[in-house]
Amino acid sequence: MQKLNTTLVYILSIIGIICCCAYGLGTVTAIIAIVIANQELKKFNATPEVYSNGSAMKSARTFAIVSLCISFIGLAFIIWVMVNPCAFFDWYIGMFENNPNVPAESMEQIYKAAENAGCR
Repeated sequence: MQKLNTTLVYILSIIGIICCCAYGLGTVTAIIAIVIANQELKKFNATPEVYSNGSAMKSARTFAIVSLCISFIGLAFIIWVMVNPCAFFDWYIGMFENNPNVPAESMEQIYKAAENAGCR
């Protein structure tokens, strides 16, 4: 019996999760993983008696879909930051402003970055 190539789908899906905030790179790898998984499942559905790991490929496709969802969330966050930098800095500064564990130098750098972005 032959085996479907689940390894490639899993590797691309993992790269998609790791690179979820890398300006869309994770989304691209997750889409490629889904396309490959669908092609492999078409081969399996055409002749299921030839392949021994159809259920493993279904699991790999599910993982690729989860990877795509996580990557979309990361991509949406990146787009939000690019479109609304001041809202991002307000949110970011609000999280750390009154935290005694954040050094004053770090807060100065955050304030400076917000000013450089045209905020505050």
